[in-house]
Amino acid sequence: MKLQSLVLAAATALTMTTAFAVPAGTWSVAAGAHYVDPKSDNGTVNAGGTDYAVDVDGDVRPTISGEYFIANNVGIELLAAIPFHHDFTLTDNLGNQLTGKTQHLPPTLSLQYHFDGYNMPMNLKPFVGVGVNYTTFFKERVSTGGDLDLDDSVGVAGHIGVDIPFAATEAFRIDARYMDIKTDATLNGNDIGQIDISPWVYGVAFVKQF
Repeated sequence: MKLQSLVLAAATALTMTTAFAVPAGTWSVAAGAHYVDPKSDNGTVNAGGTDYAVDVDGDVRPTISGEYFIANNVGIELLAAIPFHHDFTLTDNLGNQLTGKTQHLPPTLSLQYHFDGYNMPMNLKPFVGVGVNYTTFFKERVSTGGDLDLDDSVGVAGHIGVDIPFAATEAFRIDARYMDIKTDATLNGNDIGQIDISPWVYGVAFVKQF
């Protein structure tokens, strides 16, 4: 439902017009940091005949994004980051635990609408977007010493945020993204189930337009 709300907001925004806008042909770059906050229930895997509930920790890393405006107020944005690091815990019904680690890169491409020129308080400039996320996992490790592999994930992504201008072409950004990230896991070549990370990603950034 959260993602559906973001999609609806983006579709509605794309049908609106304004007398003042970020003109087509504008570029912007945003540099900041984001916190990946995985959903609370990350699924169940079965290893060696034992079911384990999965819990994935969050992580924060520097990020950068570039956006090109293909029409007034409408931009295409690509988000990139240095690798996020996640610890995870597998817990069976008796409370026994296995631990592990992984890293991932989550580049995300979005189509966005910016509410620029709507005379909002403090000249705030909200925006919404929808797109696709591609997440690749690497350096997977598990405490048993087995060979853990997490498949790459492709899923929809939603984006919402606000730019707070402090100069004609500069702003402070606060934003949140939803990413549909699910990965199939194998241990020692055996399929053990799917891990559902599907996080909300919260961030701040400095934005510069060109």
